[in-house]
Amino acid sequence: MPSPAPKQSHTPYRKPQPAKSVRRPSKLFSDSVDGSLANLLRESGQIKRQEAIHELYQGEVELVEDLSMVKKIYYDPMKLLNLITEEESKKIFGIIEELVPLHKDLVQKINQSRNELGAVENIGKIINDWSPCLKSYTQYCANQSFAKSLLDEKKENPKVRDFLQRCQESPFSRKLDLWSFLDVPRSKLVKYPLLLKNIIKKTSEHNNDIIDIQSAITRIEAIINNVDQETGRVKCDFTLSRLDFLDESTESCLDYCTTLLCEGILRNSRGTKLNTFLFDKCLVLTRPATRNNRFCYQVYRQPIPVCHLIVEDLKDGEVKMGSFRASIIQNKDGKNMFKVSSDNPGQGASHTLQASSEHDKRQWLQCLRSAIPKKTKAICNWQ
Repeated sequence: MPSPAPKQSHTPYRKPQPAKSVRRPSKLFSDSVDGSLANLLRESGQIKRQEAIHELYQGEVELVEDLSMVKKIYYDPMKLLNLITEEESKKIFGIIEELVPLHKDLVQKINQSRNELGAVENIGKIINDWSPCLKSYTQYCANQSFAKSLLDEKKENPKVRDFLQRCQESPFSRKLDLWSFLDVPRSKLVKYPLLLKNIIKKTSEHNNDIIDIQSAITRIEAIINNVDQETGRVKCDFTLSRLDFLDESTESCLDYCTTLLCEGILRNSRGTKLNTFLFDKCLVLTRPATRNNRFCYQVYRQPIPVCHLIVEDLKDGEVKMGSFRASIIQNKDGKNMFKVSSDNPGQGASHTLQASSEHDKRQWLQCLRSAIPKKTKAICNWQ
């Protein structure tokens, strides 16, 4: 008679501890060349300039690594596992594949230009000739509003959320989420003028390379300005498409908006959170809502045209927060408060709003006051 099989004890599954993140070592130019060569450059007074150039170069190397990792770890697997469709991958990742060879090309050009000491002598000409490639950033950055929104929607899927969480807890992610990597190109773009200006500071005024560096700065700043304008236009259209009106028949100044100037969360005097959007033509207060399984912002009261906008700074403690009864019982004094209203009773209501901090309040006041047309009697151009 066969003996019964021994009982097997199964250890219950436990989520593994997050892997230790791999940090990039700080690498100086002097660490990348032979010590004797570094000493020669130090004696000739070139070492500081080469360190500044190396900072730009190393940033390119790391950018290529990050973008390549995004394709290998996120882009390809998410499609293979059917976590996203082909169309969704194009919306979330944009033209990120096209950016990799662009920056690889710059790394190669810099390496090919090194002299026998490992130094780069003509970084200005290299960047100046290469900089027109950055125009492709206009398309990439303009797509980011749609990309972030769709990525947030996909995270509602438990499988997608689990995949992204596992990736973030892996060593290669350095504890950064996917969006942090997708936003790297935009943040890198705006750093180029600063990096180049730092190289100028470390370059002798007699070095002709300064002329090419200054030319490169001018070109790149023009590209950044164009990227900002196009991104602002697309973001404005995207935000407008998310607004939901209870009364769709109401004629609105929103039809004439072309730029989103400022956005954020403010609270009204009852403590309700309001997603607030300042466009070039009007101020809109909203509350998040869902319509037909689609996230949107339900417009709270009537938008205030900026040509009728009145902004009033309020002292701390001047307004009680919460309902009337709660404010009396709890004595909640409002801080970081300001008031917006309309000089036309038929064009928007009055709102007392609270910012999250003194800094946030100053930012809002500055944006709101800057948006008001500088005319004694402004006439709305749609009336």
